[in-house]
Amino acid sequence: MTDTAFTTCLWFDTQAEEAVGFYVSVFKNSSVGRVLRQGEADTVLTVEFELNGQKFVALNGGPMFTFNEAVSFQIPCADQDEVDHYWSRLIDGGQASACGWLKDRFGVSWQVVPTQLIDMHHDPDPEKARRVMETMLTMVKLDIAPLVAAYEGTS
Repeated sequence: MTDTAFTTCLWFDTQAEEAVGFYVSVFKNSSVGRVLRQGEADTVLTVEFELNGQKFVALNGGPMFTFNEAVSFQIPCADQDEVDHYWSRLIDGGQASACGWLKDRFGVSWQVVPTQLIDMHHDPDPEKARRVMETMLTMVKLDIAPLVAAYEGTS
């Protein structure tokens, strides 16, 4: 194997180019790479792109495969402003689920997660972790303030 990092391939019906444009507009430090066109109509087959340093290829492969929640992308957010930014951008035309999960307009699943939530879940005090989990399970978009209050036992 080469020392090149893994590249995630996302299979779309016909919306690869549109999806890439959308994702690049949502994430900082993102770019569009090579576009492979085919046929007389010069239709897009693949689009290479990067989101925050992660390499992807978007493929227009047809309708036989669709996305589901078995694979999702976690977005680690430093604060509530980042949670709100990514949530509001990705949910546009998409669908909310629970506990910070959503599907975007293309059917790709995302987890918009404050980094401190992961630390609170892994606290050695099982009571703190339990309170955080119970609070998180009541949420759709994650809200850091009530999670911290649950963690501290002040809610």
